[in-house]
Amino acid sequence: MRIDVHAHLWSEAYLDLLESYGNTATAVHRGLGAGSTDKELDARFAQMAKAGIDLQVLSTPPASPHFENETNAVDAARRANDEYAEIVRRYPDKFRAYASLPFPHTDAALTELTRGLDELGMLGVTVTTSVLGRALDDPAFEPVFAELDRRGSILYVHPAGAGAESSLINSTMTWSVGAPIEDTISLTHLIIAGVPSRYPNMTIVASHLGGALPMLLKRMDRQTTWEAPNTPEKPSLAVRRMYFDTVAHGLDPALRAAVDVLGADRLVLGTDFPYQSGEAFTEAVTYVQRAGLPAEAVNQILDTTAPKLLGIAE
Repeated sequence: MRIDVHAHLWSEAYLDLLESYGNTATAVHRGLGAGSTDKELDARFAQMAKAGIDLQVLSTPPASPHFENETNAVDAARRANDEYAEIVRRYPDKFRAYASLPFPHTDAALTELTRGLDELGMLGVTVTTSVLGRALDDPAFEPVFAELDRRGSILYVHPAGAGAESSLINSTMTWSVGAPIEDTISLTHLIIAGVPSRYPNMTIVASHLGGALPMLLKRMDRQTTWEAPNTPEKPSLAVRRMYFDTVAHGLDPALRAAVDVLGADRLVLGTDFPYQSGEAFTEAVTYVQRAGLPAEAVNQILDTTAPKLLGIAE
């Protein structure tokens, strides 16, 4: 069963709600075919069929319900999750979803986590690489990690589009450069804080091959011994507790490096729909097949690891 773990869907009503609460970045998500109209869904299903993708797991980031105002955050999170639950109900053979949480409000996030997983049937929860300037090693996230660990559930991590909170990553490079840097930094925060080892039953799934992690792990192993000596285990061991989607915009050498460093058994198919659509969407699959990987690795990445990881039977 071929599952795309990295795909987005936003209704215009949901984006309008975010905008009404002060999110000024919704325009980048509109008009891309990622809506919930019949026309958009029909076109989406045609692309999935062409690429041989059976199922997509939907997530809202970076259009996440994260607001300093708790009432707004809770309302937006509930709306997002209700919309996803409804579309999964309508198309159970096409979609599953991760629950969005009203971060940074911990108690409200735990309440919505319970509703999302127990009542709405979500596969896990999703969070951005930072939340309104807070890193993922912020203590506010610990109770959520603990609950996901207790449940043996999934945390899907996706860039926030915040330029890693750096003024040097400006609007001309927010997504081309900033997003993989956000992946790298957030996962490193988690590793140094010992989150993967302290919550071994929580499955972390990260975007974009983990950013630069495949290129940096040997350096991190050596440098953390003196720079972050309280890191509980080598980064190269910590990443073996995580999974990573294959979104790399068709760059074969990046995928081969990730297989060599992270392991083919840690990689799962992602497309980043709608930001990769049309031929780029199909290439999200074909580049895995053409990259010169062993047949067993290709099969793991495209067809066998994700169903087991997500608990989805064909």
